[in-house]
Amino acid sequence: MKSGIIVNFTCTMCFFNSLSVNATTLEARYNAAFPGSEDFTPVTRGNAFAGINWPVITGDNPGTIEMLGWGLIPSWVKDGDTAKKLRQQTLNARSETIFEKPSFRSSIKNKRCLIPSTGFYEWQHEGKKKIPWFIKMKEQEVFSMAGIWDEWVNTETGEIYRGFSILTTAANSIMERIHNTKKRMPVLLTVRNEKNWLSENGIKENLLPFFVPAPDEIMNPVAI
Repeated sequence: MKSGIIVNFTCTMCFFNSLSVNATTLEARYNAAFPGSEDFTPVTRGNAFAGINWPVITGDNPGTIEMLGWGLIPSWVKDGDTAKKLRQQTLNARSETIFEKPSFRSSIKNKRCLIPSTGFYEWQHEGKKKIPWFIKMKEQEVFSMAGIWDEWVNTETGEIYRGFSILTTAANSIMERIHNTKKRMPVLLTVRNEKNWLSENGIKENLLPFFVPAPDEIMNPVAI
């Protein structure tokens, strides 16, 4: 993908993520085994549009860290061309409409996941100038973004693809200043509510409390 296209996408939401710790640290952080750890190397700046895989913990298998593709393909997709197009469009999912969108409304009910991160990137716009920021947490080296996932089978090849989307919500005051065009941020989970996110009944009223912006005081943004 040409760099000019990537720059245009960066003003939309969290498409550049970091996970700059090793597999052993992830296993200890989530109290989970990482059988695919040989396929993982620490990521300083992962680009969602590059078709990358990412360590994820699903509600179906919370004791295991799995490598899933960034970009959800709904199980009902019929052909490879549609699947490829949708993957690029489902890197993020707006929490406000997630129960209505055909690509997401099944997964939010029973296929939720944790997406580990050590920080994410956003761009602040000042006139024609774009200022990159790296946003990490003050007290958590590794924190969790709320995600959903799905499994798609390519009927032409038999290949099974498992992919995820990062949920987004309205920005807190810090992110309003940084992400000042769209004013969005990822849905961030506390350590305390990670298990609840995975196991909660998928009724809309039970999940809405997760979709609030994270408090300003837990965040540590750095201009880069």
